[in-house]
Amino acid sequence: MLNFARGRSQPRSTRSMPLSGMEYPDPKRKSNFVGKILMAATLTALCIIMLKQSPNFNTLSRFSEHEEGVTHVLVTGGAGYIGSHAALRLLKESYRVTIVDNLSRGNIGAVKVLQKLFPEPGQLQFVYADLGDAKAVNKIFSENAFDAVMHFAAVAYVGESTLDPLKYFNVIGSDPEGRLGEAPKPELREHGRISGACFDAAHGVIPGLKVKGTDYKTHDGTCIRDYIDVTDLVDAHVKALKKAKPGEVGIYNVGTGRGRSVKEFVEACKKATGVEIKVDYLPRRPGDYAEVFSDPTKIRRELNWTAQLTDLQDSLQIAWRWQKAHCDGYAAAS
Repeated sequence: MLNFARGRSQPRSTRSMPLSGMEYPDPKRKSNFVGKILMAATLTALCIIMLKQSPNFNTLSRFSEHEEGVTHVLVTGGAGYIGSHAALRLLKESYRVTIVDNLSRGNIGAVKVLQKLFPEPGQLQFVYADLGDAKAVNKIFSENAFDAVMHFAAVAYVGESTLDPLKYFNVIGSDPEGRLGEAPKPELREHGRISGACFDAAHGVIPGLKVKGTDYKTHDGTCIRDYIDVTDLVDAHVKALKKAKPGEVGIYNVGTGRGRSVKEFVEACKKATGVEIKVDYLPRRPGDYAEVFSDPTKIRRELNWTAQLTDLQDSLQIAWRWQKAHCDGYAAAS
């Protein structure tokens, strides 16, 4: 026991000495001893309370156990453009979210925005890991009680897909409230989406826009694609999640069902940004089809889902507002 009185000059206690020679304890010393015990117990109790109230203490237990009425969703690639918007929507609807991302494409700044918006313990956690690492993945699943997975982790840039084929989305837009947007890393911009290239040209980051292929069998000679707003895309995923059951997961085409040409897209981007973007027309890019658009009949029939944000210019204007306010992407948040 710590002796808090050590080193101090104390008056000697008056001791009573009966004829038997036995020493009786001083009541004042006994009172001091009991006080120290009570103080130590009080401090210990306070420490336990503070520990239980700390985010790390509660978060671990909440993410590692199933909780009635709470759906815990693993969002892979949740630091990326689409994944971060999906995480935002889930969190707004009171889902519990774990983001796993190796940040090769994603932005830690997007995660920090989400953490600031949803700081309560047990709502959101971020795990830095590579899904190609089986040991890391097994550890994540052993330490967390997931109810569902939304898988967005992928190498999905169009330029890269021509070298090593992948499926890709023609996703546009951003969070209408301006909290999240698309911020590809500088070294990956040349492989990015056409919307990113349009915004870079409008910003003056690149001298102009390069359109590859003007001799396709389409109404204006350029490729036709189905451009879907990220808000609609996320909405489709959430509706599919709500209907899904163990062993019964639907597979759907998600799109507007309407194709737009690259020239139409460029004109919409010019109007959205208010910049007369220079356009250079180049030969075709290997691997591009003349027309690619979805048939959303099944998802409309089974989930009653239909894309709502189908005006190209409106979606691009929303995305452009975020781009103008975040010229350095998520650099400030990071």
